[in-house]
This record gives sequence, structure tokens and C-alpha cells, in this order.
Amino acid sequence: MTQRSGSDLNDEGLASALRRFPTHAPQIRDLIMRNENFRTICDDLACAEQALLAVDRLQVGIREARRREFKEMVDTLSTEIERLLTQTKVINISGWHDKQQ
Repeated sequence: MTQRSGSDLNDEGLASALRRFPTHAPQIRDLIMRNENFRTICDDLACAEQALLAVDRLQVGIREARRREFKEMVDTLSTEIERLLTQTKVINISGWHDKQQ
């Protein structure tokens, strides 16, 4: 695997997240900038997608097992990104009702 700089990974992670969740672009850009965990998950997604694209270059005997493994990684990471996007949309209104009275 080739060596990539941190900003390259961030760019690829951002691109991967934006491809999967284009309607959340502003939120993704914000989270990439301020949330290291989110940024890492996006970077991992980019790496898993690259591995999935390259799986046909593997030996025939291990190709399908790796394809399933990388596909599962992509699905799991996408689900986690979606969860984090949903989680950040939740506005904490505890105590709001009491203040309104």
C-alpha cells in the first residue's frame, strides 16, 4: 500500500462520506473539522472502499473472502457515520420545558 499524508487521508475520507451521504454535506464538513473520531471513521471508510476496489487483484483463492470482509467493513463504517450524523442532529432540550413555564 502506498504511503499517504494525513491531509490526503482526510480528503479521501471526506470524499467517501460525501459520496454516501450527499444531503449531509455541510454537517459532514463540520464534523470532519472538529471531531477526530468522525474523521478517523471517514478515513477508514475510504481505505476500506479502496481495498474493496482492489480485491480483484488478489489471488483467486482468497478473493471472495476478502471481498466479503471489505464489503462488511464498508457497510459497518457507513452505518457508524450515519449514526454519528443522526446523533449530532439531536438537539438537547432537557430543561427547555421548565424554562418556558
